[in-house]
Amino acid sequence: MKRRERTRQLIELGGLVQKAGLVELTDDDRAVLLGAFLAVAAKLQGDEREQALTLWRRRGRRAFEPE
Repeated sequence: MKRRERTRQLIELGGLVQKAGLVELTDDDRAVLLGAFLAVAAKLQGDEREQALTLWRRRGRRAFEPE
């Protein structure tokens, strides 16, 4: 991945964190955010992967609808 593409991807991912309200809900605590992301990653490595992806995809699409 080229540097410019990677920078754009990182900015977009940061925007998702902001859109979800996680910055405010965690008082911008980076350790809390990383811990939450690690919990999500662990869930995706488990038996409930497909169920979690389906649920989160549905919620994410609904969150994008008003835009």
